Amino acid sequence: MTSLLTNTLPWHEGEERLHRTLRVPYSANPTTPYLSPRAASLVQQSPLLALGTLDSQGRPWSTIWGGTAGFATPVAESMIGLQTLVDSKYDPVVQALLTGNQTDAYTGKMVSGLAVDLENRRRVKLYGRMVTGSLSDGDAGQAQLVVHIEQSLGNCPKYMNKRHIVPAKPDSKLISDSPQLSPTAVELLSRADTIFVSSSHGAATMDTNTRGGPPGFMRVESNNASGAVLVYPEYSGNRLYQTLGNLETTPLAGFVVPDFDSGNVLYFTGSTEILVGKDAAAVLPGSNLAVRVTIAAAIFVENGLGFRGEAGDPSPYNPRVRYLVNEKQVFVTQKDSDSESMATLIKKEDITPSIQRFRFRISGRNPISWSAGQYVTLSFEDELNMGYSHMRDDDPTSLNDDFVRTFTVSSYPGRDIPADQFEIMVRRHGAVTRYLSQVSERAGLEIPLKGFGGSFQVSGKSIVPYVAGGIGITPLLAQLPELDISQLRLFWSISFNDLGLVHDIFQRWPQLPLSTTLFITNVELDGADRQMWDGIQSSGVQIIRRRMQAGDLDLALADVWYLCAGVALKGMVLNWLVGKTVVYEDFNY
Repeated sequence: MTSLLTNTLPWHEGEERLHRTLRVPYSANPTTPYLSPRAASLVQQSPLLALGTLDSQGRPWSTIWGGTAGFATPVAESMIGLQTLVDSKYDPVVQALLTGNQTDAYTGKMVSGLAVDLENRRRVKLYGRMVTGSLSDGDAGQAQLVVHIEQSLGNCPKYMNKRHIVPAKPDSKLISDSPQLSPTAVELLSRADTIFVSSSHGAATMDTNTRGGPPGFMRVESNNASGAVLVYPEYSGNRLYQTLGNLETTPLAGFVVPDFDSGNVLYFTGSTEILVGKDAAAVLPGSNLAVRVTIAAAIFVENGLGFRGEAGDPSPYNPRVRYLVNEKQVFVTQKDSDSESMATLIKKEDITPSIQRFRFRISGRNPISWSAGQYVTLSFEDELNMGYSHMRDDDPTSLNDDFVRTFTVSSYPGRDIPADQFEIMVRRHGAVTRYLSQVSERAGLEIPLKGFGGSFQVSGKSIVPYVAGGIGITPLLAQLPELDISQLRLFWSISFNDLGLVHDIFQRWPQLPLSTTLFITNVELDGADRQMWDGIQSSGVQIIRRRMQAGDLDLALADVWYLCAGVALKGMVLNWLVGKTVVYEDFNY
């Protein structure tokens, strides 16, 4: 009930429970119990409006309408009108509001909305009751809808990926209406960086909002005939938890996933489960809060949207994609904090101006070991976490950063260093590696060691071809003691600026140059370390002063190839090696 004295709305019990669970300090509900002037202005300026309502079974559905600014506009005090072309056949919100016997419409059917201006990263949430509506004949019908607005609230621009919206005419074709998602629907989810979700607090209120992130941030946990199961992270936000508060009392939600390029669209509704803390991290590592959705009904429509969106800049707040535990091999955090292993920094070496080698000593109650080719997972949260902040424009990605990092171990267990020590070799890139580069080895830095993982094993009794890009040589280094280097064929692409890395590795492994073809880019001999350059040239390595090309890889060498490179080179090499088995390590930093 709205307070007559303060003109504010109270939190409902679901929101209050979430605030207590997540330890959010109390603040008043900022929602306005009417259409505020600012909200009214943004509605008129927004080319899109996401809408939510309940169907005859009480299930929430979402859709998104529009194409040009002005299709939705205030028509009276706290009243908005919408007029636009929609998909009359398959849009579930059109079906719930504007088709069939709508005798309940005039009694005030719940409608939630989100006016969205993606190009300028602006949005405002709306909730109200349907006053009247109509739909003209035709597969692409003219929808008219009038809604009395009872609540409005502006939201922040975080996680909104820019798009320029242009109108288009729907020409819908049903592809699938099964709760088991079709391959094309799964493919859309793998690319989607913007979704819209509607939820309700029983029959009292509704909420529609957007969730954005990097492409593919919503993950497919399973996809069976009984209904696909999806999981997505809840990133750091304004901590109002209005959507999650609804899911706390009424664990149902409706989603719409638009394909801004093609006009295809995925609608689905289902039951939800809020995952908090360790429960979230156990499903989606790196997450403190996540939502699992079990789909009860889904509709995938080709060309069902009345607009297209030309991609602009992604949100600077987007974190990296977080993968499910059943998608990638990940470390298991030690549950007993008393037995947690620690890693103490004991040595650091500068290899190039941007690449360093760090040595750590392991300590803890329980012995911990690793195999050559594995990575180590270290937590820098205690050193770098600055606590909650709503916005942080100077370092936006830090808001969702748990400061847990994985690094490939570059040393062989027990070779040249004690068995309780290991080394990593990293390029300075991002908060953690910047911090490591600045800390003194005499400072006694001690950080939690979460574990070792991965299984990038290089093996073979005959020729072993390995393609490396820059510091992608690292996984190979730890395994060289196990390999017959004379059987290795190393194709290594590197910038001239990283020549110090080549020199360092060839000094450590003097027999490696004879098995190496070095592709050097950005060669600039003026001011270079001539002694280092001359030493590399005389080492026996084959040097090619250009980028690696398809013809440089002799496909007859072997059926199994190994690869560790950045995204661009990895993509090219995988295309060059079609028909071969390629064992590769992700290298996305």
